[in-house]
Amino acid sequence: MKYGMELAVVALIIVFAGIFLYQDAAIRATGEEAWGGADDGAADLIEASGYEPWIEPFWEPPSGEIESLLFALQAAIGAVVIGYIFGYWRGSRKTA
Repeated sequence: MKYGMELAVVALIIVFAGIFLYQDAAIRATGEEAWGGADDGAADLIEASGYEPWIEPFWEPPSGEIESLLFALQAAIGAVVIGYIFGYWRGSRKTA
């Protein structure tokens, strides 16, 4: 099959989109937040235990937007590195 991988990727995207839309509809129906994640629960548990950090960060971003920007920049750099590695690997396979 000529387009087997492309069809598999499209099917996977459709499945994930369906799951996302189903979860979104469930959140709207119940009114509860399902996307809080483990970080929020862990932070609440740590604060409730009375833990005090040993050291303070040497720099904190001035706002949440800058923190999000730095996170997105880190993700973009990682994507470029992974893309380069896969491209190099594919290119070396074609020349061999």
